[in-house]
Amino acid sequence: MSRKPDAGKPMPFGVSEATRLVQLGRDPFSHERVINPPIQRGSTLLFDKADDLYRSGPLSDMKGYGLEGLSTQDRLCEALATLSGGVGAVLAPSGLQAITLALMAATKAGDHVLLTDSSYGPTRRFCREVLGNYGVETEIYDPRIGAKIDSLIRPKTSLIILESPGSLTFEIQDVPAITKVARAHNIATLIDDTWTAGLYLKPFDLGVDISMQALTKYQAGHADVLAGALITNSHAWLKRLTIMHQMLGIGTSAEDAWLTLRGLRTMGLRLAHQDKVARQIATWFSTRPEVAEVLHPALPTHPDHAIWQRDFTGAGGLFSVVFKPEKAAGIHAMTESYHLFSMGFSWGGFESLALPSTAQVNRQFPARHAQGPIVRYSIGLEAPEDLVADLTHGLEVLNGVCPD
Repeated sequence: MSRKPDAGKPMPFGVSEATRLVQLGRDPFSHERVINPPIQRGSTLLFDKADDLYRSGPLSDMKGYGLEGLSTQDRLCEALATLSGGVGAVLAPSGLQAITLALMAATKAGDHVLLTDSSYGPTRRFCREVLGNYGVETEIYDPRIGAKIDSLIRPKTSLIILESPGSLTFEIQDVPAITKVARAHNIATLIDDTWTAGLYLKPFDLGVDISMQALTKYQAGHADVLAGALITNSHAWLKRLTIMHQMLGIGTSAEDAWLTLRGLRTMGLRLAHQDKVARQIATWFSTRPEVAEVLHPALPTHPDHAIWQRDFTGAGGLFSVVFKPEKAAGIHAMTESYHLFSMGFSWGGFESLALPSTAQVNRQFPARHAQGPIVRYSIGLEAPEDLVADLTHGLEVLNGVCPD
């Protein structure tokens, strides 16, 4: 039987990312010709030679212990790095663990860190309550600061943390302007790119050093996996992240890595559908009298729409809606009345979610959107007409027209 070229290797012709998602991270002819790679589990690894015991490890071509990850994890790392245009990746048991791993690797006592005001809440908390206790100072900056971030740079600034769009409030940052300043001062940059799952934004093309993705969301895609990844296009950063990964004893199970690999196969189709339907529903929301503003960067009405058009090729299924202030008292009744939209903190799976988010918005710089209660919506794979019907029912409850 002739052997096909290994999946993921360069082809003599260009292919779309949808096709690459099907091919990446697998080589059927290396494991009995089965399409999907096997789940390889193990803790203890055996050696033929005593000298090899201490030549092995995460920075060696030879594995030393199962915690470092075996072939299942390796294939996922290869797929993620290839998709994002990086040189390598390290896995973590969650997106938050991936972020904290990067923060530990990139800082030391006495350092100064710049963190976007629109960041994921737990990132902000870790910087304040953990890094702060170890002598690292975190300064919050306006997410729309752009090149003016140069005025915040200090001699001890070691890291700039970006998130674009911002969590809950969806500001789009001028990433190239910020990374240009960072490189001029030899400062590392880390971006949370969970919103596009490495598909609709290419942070390394914009000058970013490390990209974090919560694989729990779109990559796994079925609300049954917890995993995260750090991807970099720098061999030096890959080494630092790998060493910290070993020092902290972080391991991601083979089962979760395998499920995430399986999720990648359909992520292109799922995300395209969720993007399309999310834009439809966001546009629908913008016509409703109960709504003060829709926070979706792909809408022309979004203040950062031009930057989104420049840097992104898609949007995904997550956005927020700001309701008019007089509707605040009824928001919980509205979200509790939904039949298809469930309430939950995660997103990116096949199911649609609605999350009342006003209590989570903690801003040092005034958010530049209409004032009022905020609900974040994650669009799943349900039929769009059914989702609109459910949202219409919720608005009737909000208006007191239809009791739940």
